[in-house]
Amino acid sequence: MSTQYYGGQAVIEGVMMRGRKSMAVAVRNPQNEIILHKEALTAKIYTSHWGQWPFVRGLAMLWDALGLGMRALMWSADVAIQEEGQEEPVEFSGPVAWTTIAVSLSFAVGLFFLLPTFASKWLAGFFDDHAAIDAIFEGSIRLILFVLYLWAIGLMPDIRRVFGYHGAEHKTINAYEAGEELTVANVQRYSVQHTRCGTSFLLYVLVISIFLFAPLTFAGIEPGWLALLLRFATRLLLIPIVAGIAYEIIRFSAGHDKNPIMRALISPGLWMQKLTTREPDDGMIECAIAALQPVLAADRADSQESAALAPAPAVS
Repeated sequence: MSTQYYGGQAVIEGVMMRGRKSMAVAVRNPQNEIILHKEALTAKIYTSHWGQWPFVRGLAMLWDALGLGMRALMWSADVAIQEEGQEEPVEFSGPVAWTTIAVSLSFAVGLFFLLPTFASKWLAGFFDDHAAIDAIFEGSIRLILFVLYLWAIGLMPDIRRVFGYHGAEHKTINAYEAGEELTVANVQRYSVQHTRCGTSFLLYVLVISIFLFAPLTFAGIEPGWLALLLRFATRLLLIPIVAGIAYEIIRFSAGHDKNPIMRALISPGLWMQKLTTREPDDGMIECAIAALQPVLAADRADSQESAALAPAPAVS
């Protein structure tokens, strides 16, 4: 049986954790109470056999960010704006929520896909539209924009708190994987960096896309709006393939992070995490532990049920 890797993401004033069968979000409300939300994972990407195939299972990370992660963020926002004395959180849902998500995704596509594509094509014009120059410019601009974006949002106080919860998530997973009892004191001793971090995953996506998109640039049609639209469409269509490759690298590195060559390969991702993590306070660690414990309990219960239903081994 394959190793179960736990993970999650930081949300507004809290942490989301995901396991094999369930997810949980622990968020601290304005009254300083930890509010917990749990739900089973029923999407096909989690429950089907094909969802665990190599190079397909990387799509789960995209689904986590765009589907599960967005819903966790929406729920954490509900809790964060809950007024004192209000029994139920204000629902951050409906047109306002989905409009916010649509605007955010449109901004990300425009900044990290449209802008580098158009800018590289324009800059390559100064070099006789040389395909190699075009490809280098596109990948470099996309990577620089990503780093600058992370640095810029890290200057915002609210985002710095989210990054603190990101660090709490990593510390808690590191402590669990080391076999530690999940107490605040134990968890605080661990690193805010982790080899399977989504930041590292995105960095791999950007680097791999440079090599995967380059041949398409060389095979491009004559310059013009049609060429730009075609380039943009192919970039979007190749995202699942790029994500699948990036995930397999992340997964492999998780079990070989002591190897010197692998350490050299994962070092840029660990360095990048310095932009997206902060040392958490004890309250943030409490939220991360509160989110992980029910996920672990659900997986243990599922394992015990599966063992009880399994046929008895033959006795020789």
